[in-house]
Amino acid sequence: MYKSYPKTQFIGQKIIYLPSCHSTNDLAAESLRNDAPEGTLYVTDEQTAGRGQRGNVWRTNTGENLTFSFIVHPTFLRATEQFRLSIAVALGIHDFLTELLYDGVKLKWPNDLYYKDQKLGGVLIENSLMGTHLTGSVIGIGLNINQLSFSMTTATSVRQITGKEYSLEALLLQLCNRLEERYLALKDGSYNQQKIEYLQRLYRFREWHRFQDTSGKTFNGQIIGVAEFGQLQVETETDVRLFDIKEISFVQ
Repeated sequence: MYKSYPKTQFIGQKIIYLPSCHSTNDLAAESLRNDAPEGTLYVTDEQTAGRGQRGNVWRTNTGENLTFSFIVHPTFLRATEQFRLSIAVALGIHDFLTELLYDGVKLKWPNDLYYKDQKLGGVLIENSLMGTHLTGSVIGIGLNINQLSFSMTTATSVRQITGKEYSLEALLLQLCNRLEERYLALKDGSYNQQKIEYLQRLYRFREWHRFQDTSGKTFNGQIIGVAEFGQLQVETETDVRLFDIKEISFVQ
């Protein structure tokens, strides 16, 4: 399994497949410290200690979904610009999913992929810094592809949506191409255009909904943007507020 390679310059040109591992992000981070080639990718059928944002656990059925991590060297980005990488990666996954599902794919701030109101997957990016710039990044991606049952009604998979079963290897190669296209476009200076596209695809963008903050207070608001450092910009009935990861959630 995973014996083919994508038609890319570097992402996925070295693929390391493990039937089971504790965390592909941890393995990729170790390879980054050991000067592995840019684009080195770890993919597995099963993670025993997969992670999401801010300590969340990522669980997936064995051998039914895409679970992988790869490394890049985004030295062209300042430390203050690291959310730009998140935008490029999110757009690459969105491009890929839209080829399979057409309409309905959304990017849920800060790191989730949604189909309508159900979660399709997530991203975990861990950056290394030196001085004012990024030196390396580990990009972990988990996407629900062939899984048919979930413990949460808010989750779904590509197969549940289309009724088709997919080759994980073929989809990985396709996704590597889309990710590299967006990454290279960012490197070439397309951030302003990518920011526009990101907001156009953002889940519940400019829609009034009920939110809750970390104090437990609920309020009406609408997402109006994402700040340079990645905070969510929410307009309330009285002002505009900025929220970091885990500081805000949807109530309805």
